[in-house]
Amino acid sequence: MAQTARPRSEAAADRDLVGTYLHEISQTPLLDAEKEVDLAKAIEAGLYAEHLLATGTPPKGVSEFELHSVAKAGRRAKETFIVANLRLVVSIARRYSRSSMPMLDLIQEGNAGLVRAVEKFDYRKGFKFSTYATWWVRQAISRAIAQQARVVRLPVHLVEEINRLRSIRRELLRELGRDPDDTEVADALGVEVARVIELTNYSREHISLDTPVGEDEETSLVDLVADIDEPSPEDLVVAGAERAQLETLVTRLGDRSERILRERYGLDDGRQRSLTEIAGELGISRERVRQLESAALTQLRTMVRDSHEPRVALAA
Repeated sequence: MAQTARPRSEAAADRDLVGTYLHEISQTPLLDAEKEVDLAKAIEAGLYAEHLLATGTPPKGVSEFELHSVAKAGRRAKETFIVANLRLVVSIARRYSRSSMPMLDLIQEGNAGLVRAVEKFDYRKGFKFSTYATWWVRQAISRAIAQQARVVRLPVHLVEEINRLRSIRRELLRELGRDPDDTEVADALGVEVARVIELTNYSREHISLDTPVGEDEETSLVDLVADIDEPSPEDLVVAGAERAQLETLVTRLGDRSERILRERYGLDDGRQRSLTEIAGELGISRERVRQLESAALTQLRTMVRDSHEPRVALAA
């Protein structure tokens, strides 16, 4: 079923709004690695302070006022962290411009992924936040595109309800700083919890990756969603502060295995290639690339165990 093309005036207005938005967020300076760690520590301290306040168990010698101050500082740090990385979301969202979703919607979905990345970022692992956040932003946008491709095949009234549900969830996520539960969403929507669950299930039903999602139906969902075998945030630790050790270890692998890991984890230029991309470059199947990657990681873990070097966190 073909999707209705957006009028040129709407598309032009969308571009104007994106330009204005990008100008506004570009006023915020980018963060260096040291600042990222400082903010992450403040967020962590703030969350702990909120926990102590909620449980009524403040440490000896620490007043409630002090805990509230730490909690407030944590919330400010989280906001600073998010705002400073909004440009990253825009740059990623632009890669999905072939989808029928308006750019502002793509950005909004990506921002939700950014919030999750900030919440789950562990500065102790030593990798760059932008590398970690990219996975979450791409995942959020890809899921939104898949969801839209599904709902356009539902009755109009259901599409409207599902879109309203998604909008409410995003609003509550921003307000609460966490994912809202079904009861909170139901209250905001003015419906029963059962209806929220029903609408959520509708939007999560299976959709073929061959589903056309572009206005001309020449682009399929598989062209837009993130590679399902793309390294997870935890895997991407190899791109961080421990890179020097990793660089030494990968040179002990065979040429092809070394190349696969370098491209999968972006060791040379910071860009992680998909299995499909590497398969095309090497002239082998995608599954064969996956097998070689897995074997190479196993070799690296063995090297680490057999050496006296500090342990490197590698993908399982």
